[in-house]
Amino acid sequence: MEFVVKNTKAPAIKAATLVLPVGEDLVLGTTAQSVDAASAGAIATVLKRGDLQGKPGQTLLLQQLSGIKAERVLLVGTGKADELDNRQWRKVVTAVTGALKNLGGSDAALALQDVQIKGRDAYARTRILVEVLAGGQYVFDRFKSKKADARPLSRITLLSDKTEQAQVEQAANHAQAITTGMNFARDLGNLPPNVCHPSYIAEQARQLGKDFKGLKVEVLDEKKLRELGAGSFLAVSQGSDQPGCIVVMQYNGGKKGEQPYALVGKGITFDTGGISLKPGLGMDEMKYDMCGAASVLGTFRAALELQLPINLVGVLACAENMPSGGATRPGDIVTTLSGQTVEILNTDAEGRLVLCDALTYVERFKPRAVIDVATLTGACIVALGSQTSGLMSNDEELARQLLGAGQNADDRAWQLPLFDEYQEQLDSPFADIANIGGPKAGTITAACFLSRFTKAYAWAHLDIAGTAWISGGKEKGATGRPVPLLTQYLLDRVE
Repeated sequence: MEFVVKNTKAPAIKAATLVLPVGEDLVLGTTAQSVDAASAGAIATVLKRGDLQGKPGQTLLLQQLSGIKAERVLLVGTGKADELDNRQWRKVVTAVTGALKNLGGSDAALALQDVQIKGRDAYARTRILVEVLAGGQYVFDRFKSKKADARPLSRITLLSDKTEQAQVEQAANHAQAITTGMNFARDLGNLPPNVCHPSYIAEQARQLGKDFKGLKVEVLDEKKLRELGAGSFLAVSQGSDQPGCIVVMQYNGGKKGEQPYALVGKGITFDTGGISLKPGLGMDEMKYDMCGAASVLGTFRAALELQLPINLVGVLACAENMPSGGATRPGDIVTTLSGQTVEILNTDAEGRLVLCDALTYVERFKPRAVIDVATLTGACIVALGSQTSGLMSNDEELARQLLGAGQNADDRAWQLPLFDEYQEQLDSPFADIANIGGPKAGTITAACFLSRFTKAYAWAHLDIAGTAWISGGKEKGATGRPVPLLTQYLLDRVE
């Protein structure tokens, strides 16, 4: 879908559909007033009849109003002006998206520039607007014999005041790149595990390197990882017929020699739990256990689309966790790439085993900061539900930056503690560390485990177990989160 920004009077815009906002007070904004005046009071007439109350997400379609060039006008309720926040704004734009899907015409013009959102400027308002509109067009029907019907809507014009036009254009540009990255991540997550295995993810990274100049991709296979001493990673991949790999991506868009920012993603393409086998109910959703790696790829895609002037490193720890005669057993002890030994008490705590070696490997790039992204613990869903990602860090400034990026991108995280007292739960009588810390504070002790391998740099961990996908029912599918948060973090670093 194409988005364009214009400083044009609403009555004069030629479009199949013109979208106008109406608040609960039914007082029209400046733009809607101009359309009402041009159409001899047609909008005021329908409002007086009570056909629209202006509640958030309500819509009313008006056909062929005289005096304006748009074929039809879609009125959308925006609620009470002093209550319109990000959540309500998303509801409004989602309603517009749904209404436009059911209308004919290849284009629409959105005259929503008079809408004010609490604590948000024109840039933030437009970012959410475009992300919701573009994301609402997403369809995953690759494996359906009957494909979804083609949608005629292909072009959306955003009307803007001249004073805000530069902000709106920048926001639309950023939002389109972010949505492209999110949809890339969603596609990877939604693919079945017999297609999206570690080698497939590696191939997608290689293709990204072919599509965009400046991206270097290297794939470390199991032979190379064995030579390096990545015993913790190999303990997970050895149970599967699908070979594991660590994918390393380098994008040098910044100054030569400038320290890079690093993103590390968990890429368990299917997680049976290994010998510590998971219950069968809902196990199909364990194909989403690679959404950390998918979100890193999606963020790279967004950064490459925008050609951000920044140096980035991406490390994807890709493996399949399967039970077999060659699989790791509870009680096995392995040596990590860092030299630390781990007693594996539960093979279903495999994400931290692949990540710890990836976090050790990334140290060689002397990163300015490292963020790992993983669907790591069910405990995070218990703590924060499906609305918010968990955040833990060894650096308060980095944590603050990520929390701020999540707030600005409307892709929020919440910080959990990483106190030393929790480390004691990982004590092992036989090795340097156990891979689980018992039933208490599972999200925190998982991060404590990872923190043992991140002492050389500023590091943050995002647990996206609750936010990376929607479970069950017709709405089941990958969300593309936290691509908006991560991309916003990078945009902030550039600024």
